[in-house]
Amino acid sequence: MRKVVILTETELRRCVAIDPDAVAVVEAAFHALATKAVAMPPILRLDIPEANGEVDVKTAYIPGVPSFAIKVSPGFFDNPKRGLPSLNGLMMLLSASTGLVEAVLLDNGYLTDIRTAAAGAVAAKHLAPAHVETAGVLGAGAQARLQLAAAHLVRPFARALVWARDAAKAEDCSRDIAAMLEIEARAVADPARLVAESQLVVTATPARRPILGAEWLHPGLHITAIGADSPEKNEIAPAAIARADRFVCDRRSQSSQSGELHHAEKSGLLRDGFAAIELGEVIAGTAPGRTSPEAITICDLTGTGVQDTAIATFALRRAAEHGLGAALAA
Repeated sequence: MRKVVILTETELRRCVAIDPDAVAVVEAAFHALATKAVAMPPILRLDIPEANGEVDVKTAYIPGVPSFAIKVSPGFFDNPKRGLPSLNGLMMLLSASTGLVEAVLLDNGYLTDIRTAAAGAVAAKHLAPAHVETAGVLGAGAQARLQLAAAHLVRPFARALVWARDAAKAEDCSRDIAAMLEIEARAVADPARLVAESQLVVTATPARRPILGAEWLHPGLHITAIGADSPEKNEIAPAAIARADRFVCDRRSQSSQSGELHHAEKSGLLRDGFAAIELGEVIAGTAPGRTSPEAITICDLTGTGVQDTAIATFALRRAAEHGLGAALAA
């Protein structure tokens, strides 16, 4: 009799976290995207404006990986007024040989949070300066905390700075980061000052207008932008992308359609010969990443189906090792 494994968010939180293994599987997924015949269709996006809602569906098949994930990721941003979370969702794992459902991961977006943070760590590993004393984050939500926790695994900085439009949330976030990483962390009122004092900056907001200006860039800076995942979202000033020594993204087509590259291309500021490099190409060594300690690098992460397949298969394996999940007859 065929069985389908059901895993809840509570169970997944018991066996999957931001750790070197999670970073490694996401790094391997990016490498595969650059070196293998990965099948990854464009994101299916559904907008429900009456409910201030959006739904993204992502998937990818990675040759050599026995399963593939299909992720449904809703965001309904009026939900907090109803006492409900804005984000939720689930992942399904299907056999790459038969197409049969193998597992349903009722993660409510938790695995997306983990794989997004892991991708930030991969970007920092390959693009940030070798030594990072101070890391800064623009934003004070859950992903801001996770991004710095993940980056700390690959660039163990001694100090963190946090900026958010809501100063109280920035203070809360800085306290959480200080306790979590056992480092100095504080909130700052001026985002330009945060960038000036940091060697690694993460932007993790739903901003629709740039929150990081080109005039703030300085030698040796790396920026990872994770907020822009639809055409109307924009965290990085197009002039900053034009000025950077290297612009890297998880997927050129996605960044051009719904990420930071979308706005830079529309601006007309990009110089002749400008090239967007994919993170997997940097990992595989087929394209240059950081070329000097003084280089300015920007990485735009829009979120890819290969990350979802990677983290879902990893989660199922981890759950089996911990004896978690209910196996139901299908």
